[in-house]
This record gives sequence, C-alpha cells and structure tokens, in this order.
Amino acid sequence: MQHFTKSAPIWLTGPAALCVAAMAGGCVRVPPQPIDLPARAAARTSAGIDLPVVQARAAALAPGLARPATGIDRLTLFAAILANDPRVQAARAAVDAARRDARLARKAASPSLSLSTSYTNDPSQPAPWVVGTSASAQLDFGDRRKGRIRAADLGVVAAEYDLVEMVWAERMAAARGLIDVMAGEQQVALGNDLIALYDVQLAAMQRRVNAGEMASLTMAPVRGARAAAARARDDATARIAGGRATIAGVLGVPVAALNGVPLIWPDFGEAPGLIAITPETKRAALIGRADVLKTMTAYDQAEANLRVELAKQLPSISVGPGFSWTGGLLTLPFAVNLQSPSFDLNRASIMAAEAHRTVAAQAVESMLANAQAAIDSAASERSASVRARERLIREELPQTRLAADRADVQVQLGSLDRADWAAAKATDAAARLAAVDALSRLRLAQLALEAALRQPLDGPETQISVHNDPALSGEKQP
Repeated sequence: MQHFTKSAPIWLTGPAALCVAAMAGGCVRVPPQPIDLPARAAARTSAGIDLPVVQARAAALAPGLARPATGIDRLTLFAAILANDPRVQAARAAVDAARRDARLARKAASPSLSLSTSYTNDPSQPAPWVVGTSASAQLDFGDRRKGRIRAADLGVVAAEYDLVEMVWAERMAAARGLIDVMAGEQQVALGNDLIALYDVQLAAMQRRVNAGEMASLTMAPVRGARAAAARARDDATARIAGGRATIAGVLGVPVAALNGVPLIWPDFGEAPGLIAITPETKRAALIGRADVLKTMTAYDQAEANLRVELAKQLPSISVGPGFSWTGGLLTLPFAVNLQSPSFDLNRASIMAAEAHRTVAAQAVESMLANAQAAIDSAASERSASVRARERLIREELPQTRLAADRADVQVQLGSLDRADWAAAKATDAAARLAAVDALSRLRLAQLALEAALRQPLDGPETQISVHNDPALSGEKQP
C-alpha cells in the first residue's frame, strides 16, 4: 500500500491558491474620495446660479406657460431648488442609497468554505494524510427573506417621501423669502412717501409755530409718527435683505450671487385665488401628504419586521456539502444544519416587534391629527386675513383716498393749509401701507395653507407636470 509523504497535501494548495487569487482578481475596487474641506468651503462661498440653465428647466416643467424673459419668478425658483439646493441633492442621494440597500437585501447570505487536512502516523490507515473540504450555505427562503426584502423596499419608499418633504420645505422657505422681498419693496416705497409727507407737514407746522399761530408741543405727535414710519421703513429694508438671504440660503449660494438678479412676482399685488376647503379637500390632503404616507410606510416596515420575527420561530436551515480524500478513498459527506430558535421560541422578539407596530400605528394617528390641525389652522388664518384685507379695502382705503383727493383740490384753491394737506395725504399713505401689510399677511396665510395641503393653490406651479422632470417623476437624476 502506498503512503504519502508529509508533502502530499501540496497538490491541494495550488488549486486553492488559484481559487483565492481568482476571487481577489474579481473584487471591486473603489478608490478613496477624501473631501477637501477648505476647497469645498471656497467653492460654496463663490458659487453662483446658472440662470439660463435654470430658466430652461423651468420652461420644461410647465411647457407653454408665459414667463418673464429675465429674472427669477416662482417657477424658476422652484426649478432652481430642484437643481441647486444642496439639501434636496442630499435627499436625492439618500434615495439612491436606499435603492442600493434594497438590492443588497435580495442577496443571499454568503456561504462559508473550509479546507482541512490531518496527518496520522498509523500504519493501519491507507494513507497518513487526510485532505478534505466542506461548505456551509444557509437557505434563504420563506417569510424571513420576504420580510427582509419588504422592509428594504419600504425603506426606498420612505426615502422618496423624505425627498418630497424636503422639496416642499425648501419651496416654503424660498416662497416666504420671496414674499418678504416683494412686500418689503412696496413697504419701503410707501414708507419713503409717508416720511416725505411727514416732513412736509412738520415744515408747515414749524412755520406756524414760528408765526406764533400754534404751540410747538403740537408737533410732538407728528414727530413720533414720523419716527415710527422711519423705523417701519428700516424694518422693511431689513425684510428685503432677509428675504434675499433666505432665497440664497435655500439655493446654497452666497447672497451676493443674487446681486443684479431681479426677483419677480408679476401679480403679487393682487389677491391670490381662493379655493374652498371642503371636507373632501381635507381628506384628500390627509391621505396625500408625504409625511403622513411616510408614517404609513414606517407602519408597513414594522409589520414586515413582525413577520420576520414570527418566521424565526422555525429553525433556520443550512446545508453543508463536502468531500474528503484519504489515499485514493473519496468520501462525499452532506450535512443539514438546523439552527433552533431561542428557548422562548422567539416570543420576546415577537412581543417587541408587536410593540413597535403599535407605536407605528399611533404615529400614523398622531400625524393625521397634526396634519388636520395644520389645515384647519391655516384655513382659519387665511379666512381672517381675507376678511381683514376686504374690510380695509372696502372701508378705510376709499375714505382716506377721498380725503386725500379733496385735500389736493382745496390746497390748489388755497382753502387748505399745507400742513393739513400733508396730514390728509399721510393718512392715505399710511392706509395704503396697511393694505400692503394685509396683502403680505394674506400671501403668507395662503402659503401656510399650501404647506398644510401639500398642494400649490395659485401661480405658475399649478401648471407643473411631474412627467416633465425626472426629479418629480421619481427617476434618477443624471
């Protein structure tokens, strides 16, 4: 009988080494991508807006819609959010990562392979060397696999809802900034007119004081009103700067990037279109909001996790084929391994999963309640702002306008003093300034209602088709 020497197993090391080398050669190599923070910071502080590209994208969002040739209007601003907003880009990257995770969830567990050899100095054995190998692979099937894949797929859905919510949040912030700019510009213009009228009134009153026709103390209320008007104008100037800074922050560019870029809202001075909030509208909004749908996704994930824990009551199965070679004698063993559940048959894990499902269900109810409260609150504020503006337009503005017109006629006829004329004109300017405040309140209330409904209610964004932009239709951005 032939016996092997101690070097007999060397025949096995060659193929094994080739196998390891082949696997190493097929490995994916990903080079490191270190972030140069100073360079990124410099790029961020010098970033700009490619306005022609953004305008082209805005035109693609709503084909056929008449738009201004230059500047940034609401539709262009929304297109810029989709293209430039770093927070939206981060949310989009999270969707891609979730899709990769979903693909990974479909991958079966990696098998294990072991090589073994033994030597015995026993002349009764056919050979002193015994060489063998065995593998072990866990079978991936049933509710464990289904639940894992289901949870991963729902993770993609949740990431997509996060992207929608991020787009909405950034749109709301940019729209508030645009309202601040539009209202602030009107407030500054009217504030300058009002201050100029107070100056005329004070000058005329000073002449009366110098002539001994009135006491100087009578000028104090007018001086106080003039100071208040100057403070309001300064606040409006700061409101413009703050609005432009907000828009720049949303787009991820320095505020200097908006220098020389006009912000446009052609019909800002008009009341927005008002739709009635019916119970059907509210119900449609409640089941269509991305944050509500995300809580439903979290509930479905909790349900999938519970299914997995229930499946773990049964043993997991793995198979272990192999072979051994002893001096020409080939043995082919085959093993079936059962991994039993925990001693409590996984009851503790099942109860924990049930508790998490209950928490997810309550989160759905809480989110529905929050969404309903937001809709009711926003609708109430819009109704109040509409009534306040209508009363001002119906009662105050006509009276102050009539008084100002009469003052113009009387001062031309010489029957009215310059101070009284300026007082009448200042009252009219203050009323028009109050009308701008009322319009700003109404616009903000309309915007809050849009945020609560997750639906644009007026303007060019109502003409957007999701099929015209990959970012809105769920496709991957180039």
